[in-house]
Amino acid sequence: MPEARNDRLFQAVNHGFLTLVSLSMLLPFVHLAAVSLSSPMYVTANMVVFWPRGFHLAVYRDVFGLAAMWRSMAVSAYITVAGTLLALAFNSSLAYALSRPAMKGRKYVLQGVLVTFIFSVPLIPSFLVVRSLGMYDTLWALIVPGALAAFNVILMKTFFQSLSSELFDAAKIDGCGEFAVYWRLTVPLSKAVFATIALFHAVGQWNSYFSAIIFIKSRTLLPLQVVLREMIVDDQFSSAMSGNMEVAALSTPAMMKAGIIVVGTLPILIVYPFLQRYFVQGAMLGSLKE
Repeated sequence: MPEARNDRLFQAVNHGFLTLVSLSMLLPFVHLAAVSLSSPMYVTANMVVFWPRGFHLAVYRDVFGLAAMWRSMAVSAYITVAGTLLALAFNSSLAYALSRPAMKGRKYVLQGVLVTFIFSVPLIPSFLVVRSLGMYDTLWALIVPGALAAFNVILMKTFFQSLSSELFDAAKIDGCGEFAVYWRLTVPLSKAVFATIALFHAVGQWNSYFSAIIFIKSRTLLPLQVVLREMIVDDQFSSAMSGNMEVAALSTPAMMKAGIIVVGTLPILIVYPFLQRYFVQGAMLGSLKE
């Protein structure tokens, strides 16, 4: 009886603590959303906290009226989708091979993967490789170098090893080759871990801007996060909006910055609920091994 009471107390404290941590991460975003949706009079007077006052959507009309915003958003959407698909193909194929006992030399390949997990590639060699492969100032420079990650390979390898070996033996008896086993058996049974890796990679790809600063020279190829950073840090949206008196009357710099941050964050928040069930399942099962 005391153990059950202690367990309930621990669960209550744990849930309360995690709720506070979640709120501490969510409330800043809620505040920015409220600022972006409020009237300039209330924002200037610092009267907006977590609920908009004098509700209007002028900020988002102005933000989406910027040509650079739409162009950079298209670039980010492309590299996120293409990069995630390529990452799933690379990581899952290597992880499947490493999970098969019949693979020769898989111990040494796995050791090589672990080395990249501990030691990251220096910037200058990475830049030289990208340039020598002809990917400099192309979107491939933002997609290919980060497509294969040691953590994702290890997570998927562990998940594949948790699948019943009898299924693979039955498929081999039915005449399936390795690729058929991978494509027709392993992939359909691994939706959870695929969704987990897809979410990991998509969030990282959508939020990345350092690679674009290093590898991209053309402004038309800059992703959304770089453009938003320039607007927020360098106040470039002020020059883009200069001369538009209507915008100046309906928006303040603080409101524009808040709206830009919301626009950059909201897409990935919309995607997450659709992958949450698979994400939790994949993260749990990927940690188990037969």
